[in-house]
Formats: sequence, structure tokens, C-alpha cells
Amino acid sequence: MSHRYLSKLVSNNQPANMKQAFHCLLFVIEGQNTNKFDVIFCIHFCFRKVMNGTGYLHRPSSVGILACELYIPSLYVDQSALETYDNVSKGKYTIGLGQQRMSICSDHEDICSLCLTVLSRLLDETGVHPQQIGRLDVGTETLIDKAKSIKTVLMQLFVDHNNTAVEGADNINACYGGTAAIFNAIHWIESSFWDGRYAVVVMGDIAVYAKGNARPTGGAGACALLIGPNAPVVFESGCRATHMAHVYDFYKPNLNSLYPVVDGHLSVQCFTSALDTCYTQFCTKSQMNHESHTHTHTSTLTSREVNLSTFAAVLFHTPYVRLAQKSLARLYLNDLIRACPYIANATTEKYKNLDIRTLVNDKDLERDLIEQSKELFEQKTLPGLYFSQNMGNMYTPSLYYSLFAFLISQPTEEQLYGRRILLFSYGSGLASSMYSVVCRKVHECRFTLAQLQRSIQRARNRLDNERT
Repeated sequence: MSHRYLSKLVSNNQPANMKQAFHCLLFVIEGQNTNKFDVIFCIHFCFRKVMNGTGYLHRPSSVGILACELYIPSLYVDQSALETYDNVSKGKYTIGLGQQRMSICSDHEDICSLCLTVLSRLLDETGVHPQQIGRLDVGTETLIDKAKSIKTVLMQLFVDHNNTAVEGADNINACYGGTAAIFNAIHWIESSFWDGRYAVVVMGDIAVYAKGNARPTGGAGACALLIGPNAPVVFESGCRATHMAHVYDFYKPNLNSLYPVVDGHLSVQCFTSALDTCYTQFCTKSQMNHESHTHTHTSTLTSREVNLSTFAAVLFHTPYVRLAQKSLARLYLNDLIRACPYIANATTEKYKNLDIRTLVNDKDLERDLIEQSKELFEQKTLPGLYFSQNMGNMYTPSLYYSLFAFLISQPTEEQLYGRRILLFSYGSGLASSMYSVVCRKVHECRFTLAQLQRSIQRARNRLDNERT
């Protein structure tokens, strides 16, 4: 297939010609003609000309998660056994933290092998050819080299297929790196630099702690996400809240050790403060965005007032399950102070004049709010905690394993269509963001919500049946 022939096909920008051009592109990618320069030319010419250059079609829309693969380490520690080993009171880890099991890696695994495995599985299971990937971002805080990125290690899967034109790099900021990687992938697809290929985000970590109170909050896991337009799980445009600051709540200054330095009390304070700030900012932006786009319909968030009742699920970065429950209660307190209409007036009356910034360390209030928000927690957060309960803290993938768990908690894909999910990502140091995704029925696309659910369910089956 010549460049001149392809140019002729798309020169008039007619739909029939474009379909023929795309068939030619698939012909090349599927290996019947393996000239890598034809592949690169086809991708750049077809997609850039149609999507970005001529105005015949709009820029890509509904960008989000097309497919995913999850890595479940085969080994785990039972948290009740760890309680016995550590000689602590029964239930301290299983009830106090809400953890059941903690994934661990074998001595022949490292972060590179985890990421290679999950990326290779994603390509195999989806049938996506490595030449169809134009960007690869990695989110991790598990470093094995101070200079060389894990992304470059993953390039082994692309170089053998004559594809070295893959943008992206590692994203590092404690548990926030995976979210930064996703944002970068989405921004690339929505930009004028997009060449029409898919983006992939790989995130993974091995969380280990020195002996002591923090050790039961370890874990391990990795996931790979295929990112592109017309997705069944879409990152909603028009509203995102971010809060960044400089603190030493959790850090790793000793490069000869895997163990972090942790100020647990400060870390929870920072997490709570970031959660409050992001939620306030998100609600304010959502209302402003709605008012600005009421007539143009350019925003995907249509509700004038955003509160917990807006979302089918509210999910958090989850070092341990109990923190997720406290976080939901904290957002409920924000809604109480705002006197949101889904809460009875008699309940909101005593909270309406409180300054939430002064209520970070009030344990009595926290217990009261956990009890008041128990039903909301069971509806909107608990369905997303199965992987966290049984794998532990995975650092960068933690939040997204909660999303995966929620997606398979619903009996059918139809029950997810149109449902919005609120996500809060946090990384110590600190970096945090709040944003939302929506589940949708896709048309004329090979990637569906049902396929996504099947992939997650396979991982759940491995978790339940194949670990020792």
C-alpha cells in the first residue's frame, strides 16, 4: 500500500473513502504488510487529518477506560495471622483497619515484572497490536533505579514490533502517580498532538513497611488501562479539583531501604484536609460549570448542586478500609454543613455554623458521623472495597482497584449506564485530585462495559481461588 494511494483515499474527506482508508490501516497493522513506515504514516495521516486537521469530525470525545488488566500476586498474608504474630489484640487489623488479607510478592518478582506482566496481558487479551499504542505512562513510587524509568523497561514489548514512537514516562508522587499518568494520557488524546493511537497507563507498587503499626497497611498490585475515545467509562470533562502542598507526612529519604518514614497522625490530617479542600472546590466548580454551560451543553456534569446523592459511588485512595469509611463520613459532614437537600433539615441544623477546618481531630464527632453515614457508606463506598480488603494498600493502583470492584458489584452492565462515580486520589507529600467518571453504553466500538466487567471478574476469580 503506497502513501500516494492512501492520500487519494482521504483527500476528499468523504465517509466512504475514510472507511476504506481505515481498512487499509487495519490491513497494515494486522501484519499483512509489516513495513513500519507504512504503519506510522497511516496512523498519523488518517487520524490527524480526520480528527484534528479538517474539521469534518470533532476532536475525540468520551475519552476514558476502554479495557483493563489487573495483576493479583499469588501470595498473601492473612491479617488475623499477622495479629497473632505481632502479638496485638484480636481484631486490631481485621476490624480496626478493616483488612482481611495483604498481598505480597515472591522473591523472583519486582515492580518491573509486575508491570511487564499486566501490560503483556492487556495487549494479549484486547488484541491491540503494539504499533497501535502511541503513548505509555507509568505511575509508581516503587523505584529500583534513580534514573532509568520503568516505562523504558516496558518498551521491550514495543521495540520487537518496530514501534519506538511511544510518548510518556514515569510519574512519581507517592500514591498519586497513577492519577497523574491517567491525566497525561487523557490530555494527550484530547490535544493537537494526538496521532490517533491508543494510550496505555500502567500503575503498580509493592508497599512494604518496617515492623510496627504501619506494617499491616502494606500490599502489592498492578494494573494496565487502555485509554481512548468512545469509552465505556469516561472521565467527565469540565470539572476537576486539585490540591497540592509541601509536607513530610510520608517520604522515603533512605534510598537503600524500601521502608518509608511515616508520620501517621500527620498523614491522616493531610489526607482529611486535602479531601475537604478538593470536595469544596469540586462542588463549587461543578455549579459554576453548570451555570456557564446551561445553554451550550458543553459540560458533562448537569446537576446544579453536587453532593453525595449525585453519585452512584464515592471512592477513595484506600491505604486501609477504615480510612475510606472515615472519608465518606467526612464528605457527609461537608454536606451537613452545606445543608444539602437530601439530608433532613433537623439533622443539618446543629452543623450549619461549624467551621470544618477546626474539626479534623474531633473523634467523638467522627464516630457520630460514621454512624449517621453508615447507609451511604454501604451503598456508595463499600461495594468498591473488595480488592482493598483482600489485597491491602497497592499505592498507585489503590483507587482504581476500588473503581474496578464497584464496576463488578452491579449484576448487569445496564445498571451502570449513566451512573456517575466520584473519585478522590491522594499521594503523600502531598498531591490530591477529585474528579468523576460516568459509565455509558458505547456504539460501534469493540470495547464495551460488559467486556470490562469480564476482565475484572477474571481478576476477582484469581483473587478468590488461586492464591496461597
